[in-house]
Amino acid sequence: MRRRLTVSAALAATALCLAAAPARPAPVSEEPDLHGVFLTVAGADGTWSRGVLLECDPVPRGDHARAREACAALDAVDGDLDALPEAPGACPTDYDPVTATAEGTHRGEPVAWERTFTNACVLSRATGTVFAY
Repeated sequence: MRRRLTVSAALAATALCLAAAPARPAPVSEEPDLHGVFLTVAGADGTWSRGVLLECDPVPRGDHARAREACAALDAVDGDLDALPEAPGACPTDYDPVTATAEGTHRGEPVAWERTFTNACVLSRATGTVFAY
């Protein structure tokens, strides 16, 4: 009888250990979780910032107020924000720097971009509707 109790206790302890064992973590994916481009604009020294997610695939959507136009602008330059055409016009010469960033994917291609502009007008002329949210 004593042997049965010892074996039963050992089995019960093993079952508890197996139940308490942590689950194996899921394999780490090489693919980014972010679908779309997260666009941010920040003032000098991080005094303010705002951001939106722009998704273009399969259709324009996300938090961007002008998603359709912004996606069309990115499509025209294959997601290369440096290739966006500059809008005509003049901007004030006030120095009030803003930093714009774009991170994520556009049509499956990675995007990692950051630029600082003299002021918001210069940003707007350089990036058009992409950062007009």
